[in-house]
Amino acid sequence: MTAATLTRPAPAKPKRSGWGWLPYFGIAAIVIYCLAPFYWMLVSSLRRTNDIFDSSAIPSPLSADSYEAAFSANNGFLRALGNSFLVAGVTTVLVLLIGTLTAYALARLDFRFKNLVLAIIITTSMFPGISLLIPLLELFSGIGWINTYQAMIVPSMSFALPLAVWNLTAFFRQMPIELEEAAQIDGCSPAQAFRKVILPLAAPGVFTTAIITFIAAWNEFIIALSVVNKKELKTAPVITSQFTGTTQFDAPFGTQMAAGVIVTIPLVILVLLFQRRIVAGLTAGGVK
Repeated sequence: MTAATLTRPAPAKPKRSGWGWLPYFGIAAIVIYCLAPFYWMLVSSLRRTNDIFDSSAIPSPLSADSYEAAFSANNGFLRALGNSFLVAGVTTVLVLLIGTLTAYALARLDFRFKNLVLAIIITTSMFPGISLLIPLLELFSGIGWINTYQAMIVPSMSFALPLAVWNLTAFFRQMPIELEEAAQIDGCSPAQAFRKVILPLAAPGVFTTAIITFIAAWNEFIIALSVVNKKELKTAPVITSQFTGTTQFDAPFGTQMAAGVIVTIPLVILVLLFQRRIVAGLTAGGVK
């Protein structure tokens, strides 16, 4: 090794561009844009009734009156939260059960017009819910489903299933069929190979589909508003929209804001608990 090699100066570090802060500014702007409505809803829910139209960024003094009013017995909000959990939970379980089996069959079986079937499935998810409202009302009136839980669960399933089948089909397609063949060589039946080998590996995609389905069913409004008129069966979004004030012309903005915060909290907790699985399911198959 020569002396010139020993005294060679270290390579200069690349100079950072003066616009290096721009991506961070963009991220901050997006975060503020997304969180600003929720922040204002939280702030409004913590104001006193007399200060509800105050425009200050921080409420002073803090008040929990709106939350107490939201949970008053007259509003029925606590029962509505239970109804929302029931409808969203049952919808999610049924969508995962039917969607997983359907997607696996579409991914593994070869038959004529399979691509056409997939195209029809994804096309059905593009119909707006409002366009199906009148036919659903006529159908449910004829079979006696008005004011029942299934009148809210079945339409939510019909809207969530196409997207679930489409997502899970793409997820199952990327899994090598050799995994199932190896399991069957070791003595597993096709059903056991699916249950013991494929499903555990498909957990990220299944979790992602479950979260998306639960959020969609939890936030569903127009169908639940139309097919149920009994107070004890209404879901949280419907009850919140029907809160009444102390007088006929009194709009309970603070109470509605408090109810909106409470309805949003379960979704935030759900995403925070399963964020890793959600990211893994959304990015699975992105790199091969």
